[in-house]
Amino acid sequence: MPTAKRAKLIEVTIDNVAEKGFFCYMSKPNAEGYQRKLNWLKARFAEGMRLKMYELPQRGFIEYIPGEYAWRTVEAKGYMFIHCLWIVGKSKGQGLGGRLLKACIKDARDAGMHGVAMLTSEGNWLAGKELLLQHGFKSVAQAPPAFNLMVLPFGEAPPPKLLNNWEKKAERFAHGLTVFRSDQCPYIDDAVKTVLDTTQRLGIKSRVVEIRTSDEVRNLSPSPFGVFSIVYDGKLLSYHYLLEKELLKRLEEFH
Repeated sequence: MPTAKRAKLIEVTIDNVAEKGFFCYMSKPNAEGYQRKLNWLKARFAEGMRLKMYELPQRGFIEYIPGEYAWRTVEAKGYMFIHCLWIVGKSKGQGLGGRLLKACIKDARDAGMHGVAMLTSEGNWLAGKELLLQHGFKSVAQAPPAFNLMVLPFGEAPPPKLLNNWEKKAERFAHGLTVFRSDQCPYIDDAVKTVLDTTQRLGIKSRVVEIRTSDEVRNLSPSPFGVFSIVYDGKLLSYHYLLEKELLKRLEEFH
């Protein structure tokens, strides 16, 4: 597609991330969420993190990492794992997402990996599976409410798998409300603040569990998404950002 070919693709690295940013939250570089994500990225580059984004006016990016360091509750060693793939606004429908996906696939092949994997959702905070299906990916595992572990294998290696013990992890936090957070997404900071402000006003005991490594994602997180979860009285209330009115509604449904 002509537009996709003309769009300039930027490789974000440890050397230029402070200057180029990382697409999300770039209008608020002094915000705590932005700074936490920036520091998170700097640590991930040493683990093989790759981040590519389009130069304005096009708007989109992809973030991926070797599967053993994936920040999702998966076992994906030997695969390249995509955290995020977004094309926004008027940039949609121009082939830009496909170009990003092909760049990731090429990097994975060049690195001698078994394939490429990504967790998708038909809900919030994760891309859907449609683009991946168009490029030969298949769902190898599912989880409620609408998660799919999508994989493009290059050979006969065993596929990645979901670690499906999320309910037991949530049950460890049986009293009050617990927010599991990481710095993988800069919007998490606002999400946590909304939860804590709301529960404080309601008089609900709440706490925050900081997830600082990919191993902690696999060992602690009560949802496939891994990097953000809300647990209430031992049950998963949400894996994604909730506005105050949405949070109040969910809390009412749990009573």
